[in-house]
This record gives sequence, C-alpha cells and structure tokens, in this order.
Amino acid sequence: MKINLNPVVDPQTQIIVALDFPSAREAIDLCDRLPQVSFWKVGLELFIADGSTVLRELKARNKKIFLDLKLHDIPNTVASATRVATKYGADFLTIHASGGKAMMQAAQAEVAGSSTQLLAVSLLTSIAAEALKSDLQVPLEVPDYVSKLVLLAQASGLSGAVCSPHEVANLRSLLKSTGGDEFCFVTPGVRPAGSTVGDQSRVMTPKEAIAAGANYLVIGRPINAAPDPAIAWEQICQDCV
Repeated sequence: MKINLNPVVDPQTQIIVALDFPSAREAIDLCDRLPQVSFWKVGLELFIADGSTVLRELKARNKKIFLDLKLHDIPNTVASATRVATKYGADFLTIHASGGKAMMQAAQAEVAGSSTQLLAVSLLTSIAAEALKSDLQVPLEVPDYVSKLVLLAQASGLSGAVCSPHEVANLRSLLKSTGGDEFCFVTPGVRPAGSTVGDQSRVMTPKEAIAAGANYLVIGRPINAAPDPAIAWEQICQDCV
C-alpha cells in the first residue's frame, strides 16, 4: 500500500473512520450511509463479533482496512496471529510496541511480501501521565516513553506507529536523525473542536493533528455516534483544510 507521507490534504483518503460497533449489521449500515469514506477501522469488538463478514464486505467495496487488533503476546503467538490476519488483506495491522523487539520482528517477518503493513501501538491515548507513573509504574514522562517505543519499533523493522497527535511533532524531529523521514504515523485521539473527549486523555482537533505531522487520522465517535454521520463527516473534512 502506498502510504501518504504528507500532511493530510485529502480527508477522503487519509481519515480512517472507526467501525466501533458490536455487530456486522451496524457496521455495514454505516458504510452504506457513508460511501464516500475510503478507509475504515475494524477494532477488537467488531472483529470478535463478526470480523470476517465485515472484512470481506469492505474488500468487496474496494475499501482500505485498518485492522486494529493491538496484538500483544509471546513472539511465536503474535507471529502466528499476524500470519492469519494478513489473509484478510488489511492495509494496516496493529501490534503493541511494548511487546518488545523480538515480538515485533517475528510479526514483521510474517507480513513480508503481503499487502499488510504493521503499525506499532505506542501508548494508548486513554493513558495520561499520572496513570503511566502510578498504574504502570513507568518513571518516564509520556513523550520520552512513547519515543523509546517508536524507536524500538523502527529498529524492529516496522515502518509506522500509532500514537497520540501530541507526540507526533517531537517524533518527526527525532526520527530525522535516524533516517525515519518516511515513518508513517496514524493518530487516534482526534476530536473536532467542541466535541466530548470521552475516555481519551491526549487529544487534538483534526487540524492540529495535521499540523503536528500525522499521516492518517482515526476518528470514531464524533462520526459514528453523531445524529447524522454524513453531516459530521463533511464538517470534519472541512475542518481539515
């Protein structure tokens, strides 16, 4: 898959809309209501409920797929799961960078020659600085911890990562010194101005995330939970330019 490495200039190809639903019927209904969306996220809830049905339907419609499974286990298990996941033809597949270098390398070996690109999840956007220190007992500040994970992912052979838009600008600067100018950043935690934050802690507006250097924006509830998803989609597209 050709990755767009420029700031978002075409929302219809660079905004990934999350199909965060408990059934294939609800997911496909949103796809029917938003035919103009070209990139969809299938997360853990929907994948467990009826992932194969949704993924086949998206492929039949020639849509791009962000399979957000956040795999995290011993290297052999993650490699095996990655091997199976690539058969769905997803464009992006996520694994946790905190699983370590051996795990990421094992998974990366399984996507070689396929159409699937691995993305390393750094730190979930629901985790704030206080939780990182008190709950996870990580003594580093959020930007430093995320940087270490992203650099580890790059050293493991991955060419992209998922992180909060708050970290993208610093990571872009950091990776220049390691030959990572073409590293791809996908950013969840994107909310239009005035919308509710929900369980996200580190968020930005679409325009702010673009300015920070994100290649792709993942947007869920502001669209899929809106009274009129089509109107919400159009407004977010306008906010991006």
